[in-house]
Amino acid sequence: MGAVFAARVVLRSTMAVAARPRLWSTALIQLARFAPDRWWRRPPFMPLPPVELARFRSETMYGDPGIPPSPADIVVWLEWCRARNRSAS
Repeated sequence: MGAVFAARVVLRSTMAVAARPRLWSTALIQLARFAPDRWWRRPPFMPLPPVELARFRSETMYGDPGIPPSPADIVVWLEWCRARNRSAS
């Protein structure tokens, strides 16, 4: 997945999450958990997860490591994370 393509996926996912304020804190927590160290020093200068992790997650979810997650899938995953965090506290 190229940097420009990844940036588009991130932008669409960000827009989907921005429309759901209840997920903002969950999204920031997950972003911090998955962002590689010193992400601001490497192109595309965005806190994207390591390529290997993104490919693994795509392969386990879609059966193809080259398919990026859809914004709807990101929202569902964040809803799950939010529910899981709420039940743990």
